[in-house]
Amino acid sequence: MTQKNDFTEWYIQTIQKAELMAYSPVKGSIIFRPDGFELWEHIQEEFNRFLKAEGIRNAYFPMLIPQSFFMKEADHIEGFAPELPWVTEVGNEKLEEPLALRPTSETMIGSAFSDWINSYRDLPYEINQWANVFRWEKKTLPFLRTSEFLWQEGHTAHEGEEDARQRTMRVLDEYARLCEEFLAIPVYKGQKTPSERFAGAVDTYSIEAMMKDGKAVQAGTSHYMGTKFAEAFDITYLSKENKHVHAHTTSWGVSTRLLGALIMTHGDENGLIFPPTIAPTQVVLMPVGPWKKNPAILDKLTELQTSFKAKGLRVRLDDSDNSPGFKFNEWELKGACLRIECGPRDLENGQVMVKIRDLADKQAVALTDLSAFVDEALEAMTPRLLAAANARNRENEYLDIDTLDALKAHIETCQKEDKVTGFVLIGWDGSEETEAKIKEETGFTTRNMPFDVPVEKTVDIVSGKPAKHTVWIARAY
Repeated sequence: MTQKNDFTEWYIQTIQKAELMAYSPVKGSIIFRPDGFELWEHIQEEFNRFLKAEGIRNAYFPMLIPQSFFMKEADHIEGFAPELPWVTEVGNEKLEEPLALRPTSETMIGSAFSDWINSYRDLPYEINQWANVFRWEKKTLPFLRTSEFLWQEGHTAHEGEEDARQRTMRVLDEYARLCEEFLAIPVYKGQKTPSERFAGAVDTYSIEAMMKDGKAVQAGTSHYMGTKFAEAFDITYLSKENKHVHAHTTSWGVSTRLLGALIMTHGDENGLIFPPTIAPTQVVLMPVGPWKKNPAILDKLTELQTSFKAKGLRVRLDDSDNSPGFKFNEWELKGACLRIECGPRDLENGQVMVKIRDLADKQAVALTDLSAFVDEALEAMTPRLLAAANARNRENEYLDIDTLDALKAHIETCQKEDKVTGFVLIGWDGSEETEAKIKEETGFTTRNMPFDVPVEKTVDIVSGKPAKHTVWIARAY
């Protein structure tokens, strides 16, 4: 299956063939195979560096949440009710109170904060949790939307609104850096519309990513919760003025959805392409030709493997009996960044052949230059992938569609010409009616109101009324 014929089917086939995941017996859930889970581990490592630098510590909270906790914040329970799985009995005994499998931990952490925070001296109180969460999705797609998924969720409490908002935006900026510098995924930063706001939040901010097929993935969100959860869970502190006041809270998270975005941003017809920053295999070493008749070839590759490992590179040596063509295809499929081949003639000439995953041609590299070449090639690859994705985004941004009829015509033209519909910048009058009409008639949804506005829109795309906001819209996963 090719990307052009059926992008979603290409995605599903690729992640299975590349052994990133497998379907589990539970509908809507997946098994993370080692390469897939290692991708998540590298994201954890990178984001944990930020947390440590900020003084935010990791904790862990129970997965089961009492029903009464949800009742304390009406918007929150209303937002999650359709997706909540419940535990109602153990063995043959009914539980006195149903327990939900966590969709997020706001309520559980809010309860804990109410016990732990007593004085302004306790603030800011900032923690993060790496955990699994449950949202019983009706329509699923591996990594992007599953009934159980992995994520980090940060929760903080502050003396005032200014500090809380600073934390909200500081994390959003870090999410953007994580995507762009670490994953080579360009993102659009902005504020969510009220209808797309996190259940119970005052303001929600997001980073949105455009996939190769032009659809959007919400790659991360950061929420300013105001005092709503503090009031619901009695998170109060004694201020410097000796008054009991409510704390201002935030929450923020990214999930294994980032893995889906990573694959859909960079993959090609041959399989996965990973930036070296996150790739499970940065270098694969491969003997070619009649190498079994010349033990010196494998000795040299083993020597290279040892030296690369000593430098901290993730390197594999493929000395299997499979044909060179099979192995070339397999490691292309799995997204190894560099393939280094060595045969009898290469060894005689004191060189190896190197293939960089996202470039077309192989090149000969002298063994004496190989260490420096590998370092430079790996360092150059991530920015190159980001630049390519940025260029593709620019090609698929549409800034001059100002009416609903024009949007429909754009969609029709894209279908006829086999082009992606991409991201469309529109004017919005601020009404939910407008959002609903766009979604109903085109399938496009509001992504965010961008901080960096390419063109200020003055007229609402549906009503023709003066626009209150400029908004990115797109079809989304």
